[in-house]
Amino acid sequence: MRYPFAWVINMSKEKIILGIDPGTTIMGFGLIKIVGKKMEFVQLNELMLKKYDDHYLKLKLIFERTVELIDTYHPDEIAIEAPFYGKNVQSMLKLGRAQGVAMAAGLSREVPITEYAPKKIKMAITGNGNASKEQVAKMLQSMLGLRELPKNLDSMDGLAAAVCHFYNEGRVEVGKSYSGWSAFVKQNEGRVKK
Repeated sequence: MRYPFAWVINMSKEKIILGIDPGTTIMGFGLIKIVGKKMEFVQLNELMLKKYDDHYLKLKLIFERTVELIDTYHPDEIAIEAPFYGKNVQSMLKLGRAQGVAMAAGLSREVPITEYAPKKIKMAITGNGNASKEQVAKMLQSMLGLRELPKNLDSMDGLAAAVCHFYNEGRVEVGKSYSGWSAFVKQNEGRVKK
C-alpha cells in the first residue's frame, strides 16, 4: 500500500500530477493539482545538470531529485515526455537513460507513470502538434494564470506533460502506462532478460 489514506484523496477527487521533461542537461518538471475537474498550478522548476561532466552522476541526480519530488508532493500520477527520435543516436541514448531513471524513481515509489510523445503534448496544450516551445509556454501561462515565464522553458515542458495527462485522463489510448515494476515487465517482456 502506497499511502494508507489515499482513499480519502480519491474520494474528494483531488490529486496531484507530476510532469517531467527528462534531459541530461536540464530536467524540467511541473506539478498541478486537480480538484474535481479543475486544474491548479502547484510548482515548476528545473534540475540544472550542465555543470556535471559525468553522465552517471547526472543520472544519479535525476533519480534523487525525482524521488525527492515524489516524497515532497506525493503525486498520484506521473506524466513523462518520451524522447523524440532524432538523428544523433548518442543524444537519444542519453535522453532515454534520463527518462528511464526518472521512471525508475517513480516506480520505486509505486506511482503510476504515463508516457507521452512530444507531439501529443503539444497537441493537447495548443491544438497543434507542431507548436513551438514558446507557443506551448504562452498557452500554459494563460491557462494557469502564471505571471511570468521562466528563463529556460524545460520546466514548462514538464508542466505541459502534466496538463496533457489531465486532458487525456479517462481516454483509452494515452500512451504507455505503468503502475509498477510488474506492470512494466508484463508490458515489455521482449525487453526484459529472464
